[in-house]
Amino acid sequence: MTFGGGGHSKAILNQLTTGHLIAFDQDQDAEQNAQQLAKEAGERSFTFIESNFRYLKKFLRLHGITEVDGILADLGVSSHQFDEPSRGFTIRAEGVLDMRMDQAAAKSAREVVNEYEEQDLIHILSAYGEVRNARTLAREIVNLRMNQPIETNEQLKAIALKNAPKGRDLKYLAQVFQAIRIEVNEEMEALKEFLIQAGEVLKAEGRLVVMSYHSLEDRPVKNFINKGNIKGVDEKDFYGNPIRVLDPVNRKPIVPSAAEIEENSRARSAKLRIGKKRL
Repeated sequence: MTFGGGGHSKAILNQLTTGHLIAFDQDQDAEQNAQQLAKEAGERSFTFIESNFRYLKKFLRLHGITEVDGILADLGVSSHQFDEPSRGFTIRAEGVLDMRMDQAAAKSAREVVNEYEEQDLIHILSAYGEVRNARTLAREIVNLRMNQPIETNEQLKAIALKNAPKGRDLKYLAQVFQAIRIEVNEEMEALKEFLIQAGEVLKAEGRLVVMSYHSLEDRPVKNFINKGNIKGVDEKDFYGNPIRVLDPVNRKPIVPSAAEIEENSRARSAKLRIGKKRL
């Protein structure tokens, strides 16, 4: 989870001699990619589930599955979503303000930018994008949308660039777009729900492997694997033993090599953490 363009799924299927791969993705474009892989792999080894991974347990139960041996989560936006300008994720091409991973969802970036109260925009920009001048930018958005709706990412970029710190234009734009995207897709809530369920469905000594791409994602993953809860608080039972579902396999996150970053620049911020289900 998520399936995305299917790269990880293909690699896993190439290694399977027994077992079954189940892939989640709420993006309708991903379903098309999955249909081709299903033809190649066959029903015995591959199932695609068109849903957000926050509903992991529900859909596993629907397929008669209560436990799994391993879970791979590749968080964030898939490359094929970034590469399609009409989806509105990228800052490098013009597109409508959309940013929905599930294109059937009611709320898009347009609604967030044009209809949210100023205080809500301040919170989103600050909490999800770590935008330092969130109050100034939110006020500018509210003032400008009174005269004309903000409907494209180019319009949003123009507003953001007027408020960007000198010499940090691209990073600032990325922070603004990230904040709105996270709100549109409820990414942090979905991640927290997923982590708890992942710990519940893993078999003893099963592995949870998570790739995250910014600190907001990495922090709850690190806390859940190392401490057993999203907040990262040490909790112990009556005998003083730590209460957690997983044991960390790697104390520090695995990060891409210089060679990998050169080959795939989108990997530069990736962090990979692994947890093993306790006996």
